[in-house]
Amino acid sequence: MSYASFREADASPPPSPPGRVARNRLGIAATVVAVLVIAAGGVYLANAATEPKPSNAANALEEPSPSAAPTESPSTMPSPSTSTAPSPRAKPSTAATPKIPVTGWVPVDGAAWKAQVSAYNALKTDPVPAGVGNLPEFRADCQYSHRLPDDPIVAPGLPGASHMHSFVGNKALDANTVAGDLQKFTATSCKPAQDHSAYWVPTLYDNATGKPVETTGFRVYYRSLAKNSAGQMPMPNGLRMISGDAKKKKPTPRGATGQFYCAFYGPGDLDGIARSTNGNWPICGGDATLHFMMQFPDCWDGKHLDSPNHKDHVAYGRGNACPTSHPVRIPAITFDIQYPAKGTPAGYYLSSDKEGKSASSMHGDAFVMWDVNTMNKRTKNCVQGRRTCDNYGYQK
Repeated sequence: MSYASFREADASPPPSPPGRVARNRLGIAATVVAVLVIAAGGVYLANAATEPKPSNAANALEEPSPSAAPTESPSTMPSPSTSTAPSPRAKPSTAATPKIPVTGWVPVDGAAWKAQVSAYNALKTDPVPAGVGNLPEFRADCQYSHRLPDDPIVAPGLPGASHMHSFVGNKALDANTVAGDLQKFTATSCKPAQDHSAYWVPTLYDNATGKPVETTGFRVYYRSLAKNSAGQMPMPNGLRMISGDAKKKKPTPRGATGQFYCAFYGPGDLDGIARSTNGNWPICGGDATLHFMMQFPDCWDGKHLDSPNHKDHVAYGRGNACPTSHPVRIPAITFDIQYPAKGTPAGYYLSSDKEGKSASSMHGDAFVMWDVNTMNKRTKNCVQGRRTCDNYGYQK
């Protein structure tokens, strides 16, 4: 189903980066972090024998408090990957010296980004076969990979500290994953194999049975939101970002934005032929099933791969322009998620909102890592060239 047929959620830009925190608060922050690490470790060990449950630490880590303003520092990001084939799944290293995931304002590897931009600018657009459409997009089609109470963006290095997430894409992802792991452990549940990224959302549960409902189709679009291709650039490797708000707890009745909807090929009622008893979930008719779509920003500050709230380093463009604070136009990621469920009177709940049982806390995370040549070519041919592409190139 094309993204053109869904009701988009509110795409207001995130707040500007926070200011520097007073020195006398740093000791308090360090103490809080230490307590959270101990609590998260205890939860992880206690639940090792069964499917882990979210710990109390998840509430504190769900939206990190703003940290100091960014400072320039040497990057530890690896150079862009040039691998074109997936390798068998492997576990991240357990060497004596553990990895320490970087948080806060994470600087881009300037040399790697400069090299990618130079290669991108040197590329020529491939000839376009007859019959190719003019939607400026390419995509990755993914399947469910695994489920963990981990979040390497919001709670890096803290296994079990998050609510449950359902992951697609890179099969080695866990709480300790860093960008280099995505390059090294490239087994993926997505096509094309050159997409080593990881994508995840809170797990959906059937309210009547308490059992998880996992996606049967998770399409990731990379597309243009503008009416022209001026200044279009590829996506930098290692970019991390979040769309949506895990703390939002509002009803999602018929007609609400940010709700699950019913979809199948052909006309239908997006809001369903009926609603769950609490009104928050559609009940689909005919062959339609539950879907959700969410859109990520299309402008980047060109300096940071992440920010303290995982949103301030990216922004939504206005019309055909990016804001001066985020001048680099990148492809906008859009999740199109299909679930093998038609809706029931009992409804559903997300792992991010077990009590409210609405869809408003639905959110998504993207940890981007592509073969650089593939990312550059797809962006040049499809997004900048304003042509419709599928997993492998031009779509006829």
